[in-house]
Amino acid sequence: MQIILLEKVVNLGQLGDVVKVKVGYARNFLIPTGKAKRATPANLAEFEGRRAVLEKAHAEAVAAAIAKASKVDGVVLSITQKAGPDGRLFGSVTGHDIADALQALGHEVDKSAFRMPDGPLKQVGDHAVIVDFPGDVHATVTVTVVGE
Repeated sequence: MQIILLEKVVNLGQLGDVVKVKVGYARNFLIPTGKAKRATPANLAEFEGRRAVLEKAHAEAVAAAIAKASKVDGVVLSITQKAGPDGRLFGSVTGHDIADALQALGHEVDKSAFRMPDGPLKQVGDHAVIVDFPGDVHATVTVTVVGE
């Protein structure tokens, strides 16, 4: 199915790109969430008329993301979890725990915005966690996991 992207979609394309995707992905995710429309001649003409408005909204979202990222970048968090004598945690520190710790400091970050390539943190120590914001804006937060 051919669609027009109304915003940037990771691993798919930029605003205004006409791409071919599987029917289920378009019908069940992209179109209902407002990220895309079917690529019909009428929708293409409508999109070209709205392109300036959509690009302005995208630029404002990126500017807001840059402002948030500059506040969060370099923050050092300390999270306490139960740990064994060898430094391994009995549980793990996930993005939810990090988001709650950031929220306690006054920063609003989505719980799904954290990128931890090795999975949840399961060791005591310092860990660098990347925070993804809309518009390919990234910040790094240092999480210090302390054992009880």
